[in-house]
Amino acid sequence: MEFKYEALDQNGKAASGMVNAVSQDAAIVALQRRGLTITAFSQSGGAGLFDQMKNVTFFAGVKSRDLVLLSRQIATLFEAQVSALRVFRLLAEQADKPFLRQVLTEISDDLQGGNSISKSLSKHPKVFSDFYTNMVRSGEESGKLDQTFLYLADYIDRTYELTSKAKNALIYPAFILATFVAVMTLMLTVVIPKIGAILADSGQALPFYTQVILSLSTFLVDYGVFLLIALIVGGWFIYRYTQTPAGKLAFARSQLGIPYVGDLYRKLYLSRSADNLHVMLSSGISAVRALEITANVVENDVYEKILREAIDAVKAGQPLSQTLGAHNGDVPAIFVQMIQIGEETGQMGNILERLAHFYNREVNAEVDTLVSLIEPILIVGLALGVGFLLAAVLLPIYNTASNL
Repeated sequence: MEFKYEALDQNGKAASGMVNAVSQDAAIVALQRRGLTITAFSQSGGAGLFDQMKNVTFFAGVKSRDLVLLSRQIATLFEAQVSALRVFRLLAEQADKPFLRQVLTEISDDLQGGNSISKSLSKHPKVFSDFYTNMVRSGEESGKLDQTFLYLADYIDRTYELTSKAKNALIYPAFILATFVAVMTLMLTVVIPKIGAILADSGQALPFYTQVILSLSTFLVDYGVFLLIALIVGGWFIYRYTQTPAGKLAFARSQLGIPYVGDLYRKLYLSRSADNLHVMLSSGISAVRALEITANVVENDVYEKILREAIDAVKAGQPLSQTLGAHNGDVPAIFVQMIQIGEETGQMGNILERLAHFYNREVNAEVDTLVSLIEPILIVGLALGVGFLLAAVLLPIYNTASNL
């Protein structure tokens, strides 16, 4: 929403203009952060229903692509020796999304109030993660903010591309299988009962596979509603269980246990962990803090648990490779050996970068292989399912017609 204001600045000079905010209170707070004393304040025009919906929290959010573009813009402006306050003011004015514009405006207000960039960003965890703000803090301390934001843009871009590729590879088969189940259910509950009645009237002995199809059809017609309710209730209980610590760990473990797909996810999390650690260690963040942040963003409870154990081990003075080596099934020997070489040579950052690139290539290769195999496997599987259903129904009809 837009609000019109008139105010006095800290020198007593009159100021007026427009301010964008999600609410009247937020607009007043934003103006006060600029050091203005409000003398007149009103909402500019009426906000339509769609505009109001865009400003509620449910519709708010910043995509990874937006964050990549934002980081590159910040880096470019810092390279041009533009002040931090001016950088965020310019980006706030150019932002298309109301939520992002509001966030950037609040950040610029905090900067004007004397806060550091990292502290201002940390007030918006839904947009800037703990990893992001710690990287910016490191850039402030080293005086290399422009490079830091370029690192962040490249990292977010790599992570988004890799994760999206892995997820998109599973969307296609899931959609095809869901469509197949829906069509088969429709056939068994609508078409097969009518054909079953014709076959029953014929009085002929039905093959075993036809009896199986007819029994399944009868079950779905008579008890399909109860089965659906049971599935919904069971799904709800499973969802609630996966929100508990034990359930999250069990779900993460089952995800890694899926044949072929589990290995794909394992390499994805190893790539993410190595990339996180490389970027943060190269920026001067301590090993313990880097492990803590990586544990928070790895998005798998199995690897989060491994990293938490590594934090305690490193604090106690033990090598990181020793802790990782105790998890042979989840951390490959080559990964542990490379970490050990990095510890012995003092080249941990370079070693982690090589590991991240290696597993990144592995994930891309496996996703490409998976995509190339999915289509023929699905075609064969669906053909067998449809063929079995048609054979179970059409062969008895053909036999009945032949006996007439």
